[in-house]
Amino acid sequence: MGRIADEKIDEIRERTDIVEVVSSYLPLKHSGVNHQGLCPFHQEKSPSFNVNSARQIFHCFGCGVGGNVFSFLMRMEGLSFPDAVRRLGEKAGVEVEEEAVSPEEVRRRDERERILRINGVAGEFYQQLLLTDEEGAPGRRYLRQRGYESETVRTFQVGFAPGGWDSLAKHLVGKSFSSDDSQKAGLVRPGKQNRGDYDLFRNRLLFPIHDLQGKMVAFGGRVLDDSLPKYINSPETAVYHKGQTLYGLYQARDAMRHNGEALVVEGYFDVLALHRAGFAGAVATCGTALTADHARLLKRYADKILLIFDEDAAGRQATFRAMDALLPVGLSVSVVAMPAGEDPDSLLKEKGEEGFRLCLDAARPVLEVFIEDQLRVNDESVEGRARAAEQALDRIKRLPGDLERSLYLKRLAELTGLEVELLQSKVRGGVPVSQQRRAPNQSNPVRKPAAETGQTQKYLLRLMIMDDQQRRLVRQEGTADLFIDELYRGLADYLLSREDEQGNLPDDLIDAALDADQQSLLSSLTFQEAGDWADNADKIFTDCRRAASNYALKRRLKEIASLEEEARNNNDEAGLMKYLRERMEINQKLKKKL
Repeated sequence: MGRIADEKIDEIRERTDIVEVVSSYLPLKHSGVNHQGLCPFHQEKSPSFNVNSARQIFHCFGCGVGGNVFSFLMRMEGLSFPDAVRRLGEKAGVEVEEEAVSPEEVRRRDERERILRINGVAGEFYQQLLLTDEEGAPGRRYLRQRGYESETVRTFQVGFAPGGWDSLAKHLVGKSFSSDDSQKAGLVRPGKQNRGDYDLFRNRLLFPIHDLQGKMVAFGGRVLDDSLPKYINSPETAVYHKGQTLYGLYQARDAMRHNGEALVVEGYFDVLALHRAGFAGAVATCGTALTADHARLLKRYADKILLIFDEDAAGRQATFRAMDALLPVGLSVSVVAMPAGEDPDSLLKEKGEEGFRLCLDAARPVLEVFIEDQLRVNDESVEGRARAAEQALDRIKRLPGDLERSLYLKRLAELTGLEVELLQSKVRGGVPVSQQRRAPNQSNPVRKPAAETGQTQKYLLRLMIMDDQQRRLVRQEGTADLFIDELYRGLADYLLSREDEQGNLPDDLIDAALDADQQSLLSSLTFQEAGDWADNADKIFTDCRRAASNYALKRRLKEIASLEEEARNNNDEAGLMKYLRERMEINQKLKKKL
């Protein structure tokens, strides 16, 4: 897509009321200067989701998510920023023109649009055959035998590919699509010896795979008998990447938002079965292992994941691979065990909703299951227990929460007989995932400040929003000397950059220059009441300056420790004495500051 001019974005923002947009998704009640409702991004019973009309921002004090009208729509609909701008532009009656793009970008965009149109026409063709055509009778009969009525079939737009060699290929030609584009969509393949194109899917039940806007990007096909392969899927195309797509997410996301929970299963029919039984937050991967991109997708809509895979060795391996992708992004992950030989579809038929819910209630944390599995597969020897412990530690390191890591280390110590202190020392080398920098505009958990003085830095940022004088003082002192944490320092620089010629801040503080974490923090600060701390502006300013200075000194002490060790190893007495003197000087400065 081309770049959208800043002036056009500003025009759309000015013509759009965030209260009206949010109200189209959830009920809001007027509360003072704000509007309040139940947060659509996590499960809650008391409203903590606030919308401010004057500032045109939202913030949830429950989960920490916040931003402007564009970021709200991006989270609700899974849109990119340009797509959110275009969507709101259409509603506001503003034509969104894109700045010039390269010929190659135009070619790629046009190709994507053609493939999406072809998929849409193919999906209609397949579904019409299933619902009304005589050629679709085998598919209708098969679905009735498995207990599926038209409502679920229509919701997921299930279709049927006839047994003819080139039924779809001819249909697409009749709709004026070129052979080349149909092949790029992955739906037809070139025949040998000039025999013409032939269909990829023949005599199969078809499950359309949708993107987050509900457009068909690919298909999965299942045979009606025991022939192999049982399933085949569309190849990857310009619009379909299986490592970034989840089957059923388009239909499941509202339920996932409401319950804060996602059920991840292995097959298309499992998704349909769960949806039909009222478990509408079910999704499946598209013939691949769960990836980090899948994890980030799920994190947009849920904070708890229930994995429901086969109980065999392959299923257990898939469970633990999913664990490796899901845990680092801060999701709570549990394993649901099915009775031997059962999957969600068969269990629901035999035991019904109540029987399936009993399995859900018995779900166990995936890391706990993994640790027990490692102790089981490795022998009782010292070497075997060491291997199991190493495997467990490798996963515990990936947990973003300190408390969770600590609890699992204690549990591992109990199971292996190893000292907790030893296990802790093994883990300390890793950097918590929660402190790694994320890419802009990703809907990931809000970054937490690494510094111990985060509250003081937050107060100073709030004062910068409230008080022109405080911003002048910060500009004079420099943000690097006042803010330790990268997140807060970046936001302070942003606030200074938004001042007009008179030194005032605009009402609409949040724009696309901020990433998701910065938007959430800024919205939180804007909604925050002043409180007693606002009377201590000078003290807050001084505390931030002292904390930043102390932090720099302590960081230098750590560097000196390494330099001293290096000097000792090289028998560099002069260098060693220099570093020892610097260490003493820094310690004296730190004592004076206490």
